[in-house]
Amino acid sequence: QVQLVESGGGLVQAGGSLKLSCAASARAFHNYAVGWFRQAPGKEREFVAAISAFHGTTYADSVVGRFTVSRDNAKNTGYLQMNSLKSEDTAVYYCATGPSLDRTSRTYAAWGQGTQVTVSS
Repeated sequence: QVQLVESGGGLVQAGGSLKLSCAASARAFHNYAVGWFRQAPGKEREFVAAISAFHGTTYADSVVGRFTVSRDNAKNTGYLQMNSLKSEDTAVYYCATGPSLDRTSRTYAAWGQGTQVTVSS
């Protein structure tokens, strides 16, 4: 069972940047896709970005051009670089691993505990 730990969240002003990390316990991390999701208060969890085992990427329309997903298999870690942050990006951000690139949460079997991102306007 893969264990994931997110870090890097915090409070930032609108227009600022944060970089989230997702550290995985599994040595087979390089075989998994890494997805990023977020959930704002009172809203459903939504897809943000994902990167496949082969470094293919996909993004939600709302973050295209502002967020970049990446991974470092040598460190068993995935990343989400968030630039030009907006107040509507405020949410708890979760990373997850699964067998393939997926914009839904259905195929992701392991999830982190989440990290809070708050963007002040």
